[in-house]
Amino acid sequence: MADRGADELPEHARRNREVWDSELSAGFAARARKQWAADPHWGIWAVPQTDLPLLPSDLAGKDVVELGCGTAYVSSWIARSGGQPVGIDNSERQLAAARAMQNEFNVHFPLLHGNAEQVPYPDSSFDLAISEHGAAAWCDPYRWIPEAARLLRPGGELVFLRSSELLVLCMPDEGRADRVLRRPQFGLSRIEHSNGAITFHLPHGPMIQLLRQCGFVIEDLQEVRPAQNAPTDFDYVDLDWAHQWPSEEVWKARRIDAG
Repeated sequence: MADRGADELPEHARRNREVWDSELSAGFAARARKQWAADPHWGIWAVPQTDLPLLPSDLAGKDVVELGCGTAYVSSWIARSGGQPVGIDNSERQLAAARAMQNEFNVHFPLLHGNAEQVPYPDSSFDLAISEHGAAAWCDPYRWIPEAARLLRPGGELVFLRSSELLVLCMPDEGRADRVLRRPQFGLSRIEHSNGAITFHLPHGPMIQLLRQCGFVIEDLQEVRPAQNAPTDFDYVDLDWAHQWPSEEVWKARRIDAG
């Protein structure tokens, strides 16, 4: 399913679409087959679901939306566990890789080309909304979190994995995270990158306030520590750094029944 056109996207979504379709998608498409074939695992250190349970233990019959699905390997795990996923992503090249994997693995579910800040589904359509470095990094939190709340049924769960607050503060615009604070924490939100991309990161205080304002109760915040010899395909943080400080964090929140 196609979206309504790039000219209707917010400025940051237009810029991110250009960057993903021109330079970022190829590397993720190359990883797609391996990720689709693997058991569920999370983040840049591929922490197993058994050690970092982002997915509920029982997905049978659950309606799930993956916000910023990329090559949709997370949605494929959900589908094979009995869930009914829908994936949405801003990059047509990412979705092309996802469709190729759907055909190769014979696992099919809806894939939408569009902005995860505005999903073309009615209110209260899903039991779970999930993002693994998708909308959680590339969408404006003041847009995508209210949208997740709108999409979830009362009692529905929002789960997202993103870079940790400390990692973002220690990241230069290019190169690896180091032991020096590179950004101020106060006022942190929108981050402009040298390649034209825009990411977002709200510090913990504003994130907690936003989730509460959108009708969520926060159930968990887990800081991720990789295994002793964990490999990674990413080069913006090294294993020694990630053993001393969290490089990623998982948020879990549940939508309150407003009635």
